[in-house]
Amino acid sequence: MPRVETVSAEVMAEHSLPPIVKQRMEKSVQNIADQLLSGNDINAVHAKQAEKERLIRDVFDKVLVGYTVKRVRIVPQSECKVVVELIPWSDTIKTVKVNTVVEGMPPRVEKLARRDVSGIDTVFASTLTGLPIAAADWTNGVLKHSVESYMAEHLPEFRADFELQADEKASVSLVIYPRLPVVRTIDLAMRSDTVPNFTLLNHRELMQEKVNDLVGVPVAFVKRHSKELADEYAKELDSLADFKALAMQTKVKIAASERLQVMSRSDTTRYRLRLIGWQDIGHDDNNLHKQNDNLQFRFHAGQMLSQQDELFLLVKLMPQYMNWGWECGYDRLLHQGMHGQIRYDMKRHNFILAAAKDLTKRVTMRYEYRLADNLSEAGLGYKLHDFLSIEYVFDSEQNWLRLIGNF
Repeated sequence: MPRVETVSAEVMAEHSLPPIVKQRMEKSVQNIADQLLSGNDINAVHAKQAEKERLIRDVFDKVLVGYTVKRVRIVPQSECKVVVELIPWSDTIKTVKVNTVVEGMPPRVEKLARRDVSGIDTVFASTLTGLPIAAADWTNGVLKHSVESYMAEHLPEFRADFELQADEKASVSLVIYPRLPVVRTIDLAMRSDTVPNFTLLNHRELMQEKVNDLVGVPVAFVKRHSKELADEYAKELDSLADFKALAMQTKVKIAASERLQVMSRSDTTRYRLRLIGWQDIGHDDNNLHKQNDNLQFRFHAGQMLSQQDELFLLVKLMPQYMNWGWECGYDRLLHQGMHGQIRYDMKRHNFILAAAKDLTKRVTMRYEYRLADNLSEAGLGYKLHDFLSIEYVFDSEQNWLRLIGNF
């Protein structure tokens, strides 16, 4: 004899039946109907159709609070169908207002989080608008699933809980709070290749205060929004009065982890201001060099004429006997990472020709020829980090090691 192979359900109402609620109801009806009908002889279902329809009606008349079951109709066949017609109660939800709270987050992060979930109001509105007020509790599970799905897509680094006050003008209190892991500590570094690094110390405390906002923020959220956050920090630094005066342009990089790394590099395209000091090791006295010159400080102040051309003044101080020297010069960017330079020694009244090439990000090769001494000097340098380099230097007379500090 033919039997019921599958059971499907359809729930309908003339109004006040939001689609997501309809789907949940149909799933519940299908589960109950499947237990009653699946595997039964079709003729037997025909014989007891009225009884089974009444049983389904009685069950769901109690379960579907907010609706009255008008009629249940079973279509007995191998692919059996159960149709449930509902009459919604008259008091329904007309409007839904969602009040969102982002818990424990600073304004900068809260703004981004709120933007990510700006459409979450529609999740509640599409589910609740038109729903009988009495059915609101029954839809709590549906809403929870919908909110979780929305958060997983739009703000996966946070969780959300809500409380619904059902009325004609319904209100939802939505609380968003962070998931682990979160940022625990922050390491900030501020550097510049065009102004002395110590000048940035004036703003380190301000920058540290800003980036400390990220403590307690989910690591994945910082990673996803790292470019926006970095651009915002850079813009705030560049808006400072002294940064504006030097036409500084800052680039910030954020490496997201529980121990967050923030690197801020601020440079100007208008000037070149540098302060370095060096100590020569193994550079002996001869006709052209005195050991008192082994310790030396140099201040470079340049004005950019274009992206490739610079006029500059170089001031030298040998502190061991407080001797001064100064040179004026012109520098030209010949190729990416390669510079040609001519300087004029104001004390010795002669020229110095120089060139430098960056072989890698850390390795530099340079050459200079001093006409006053008729002497060539070459060096191969290695940048240990932003503040210290080491260079092997040699000329026709001797070779030595130079430690260079970048202030």
